[in-house]
Amino acid sequence: MGLTYCEAAPGHPWHGPYHDTEYGFPSADERVLFERLVLEINQAGLSWLTILKKRAAFAAAFDGYDVDRIAAYGDEQRSRLLADAGIIRNRLKIDAVIENARRVQSLRQSHGGFAAWIDAHHPLPKPEWVKLFKKQFRFTGGEIVGEFLMSLGYLPGAHNLGCPVHDRLEQMSPPWIRAKRAGFTGY
Repeated sequence: MGLTYCEAAPGHPWHGPYHDTEYGFPSADERVLFERLVLEINQAGLSWLTILKKRAAFAAAFDGYDVDRIAAYGDEQRSRLLADAGIIRNRLKIDAVIENARRVQSLRQSHGGFAAWIDAHHPLPKPEWVKLFKKQFRFTGGEIVGEFLMSLGYLPGAHNLGCPVHDRLEQMSPPWIRAKRAGFTGY
């Protein structure tokens, strides 16, 4: 039996900081939300460590996750990304990032933004989240959606109950804890 993330991450140069300061922490910042979606999409089929090591390169390649700049990408930027050895050079993933930026723009009109769209649907059981994301975004399967939502505090499970970070998060009352306190049991 392997170690859980909460047991393995502390002290690790890449996993430790992410585990201790980001994983499961809520954010309404569009760039943070979009970065997390981009990273989860690119992690598909790869290790999370690979993604964490390439994180700075992703931020540089995708203009600091500026949704408007990414949504305006055309063939020249797509070619640049496909040639960038610092990121995952997968055409389907790159195309999904560009299209998903356009879809986040549309959420500003329909819901006031990406965070407001998520909040408008919270809480939902994970299978319902997956259906919703598949309708709204490209390249979003069950693992990608689950990890994305867990990483931002919308689904439980980012940290073990005995993990000190879990205790800190509980005090911050992320969305899944607020829903649980309100009586939601559908997780």
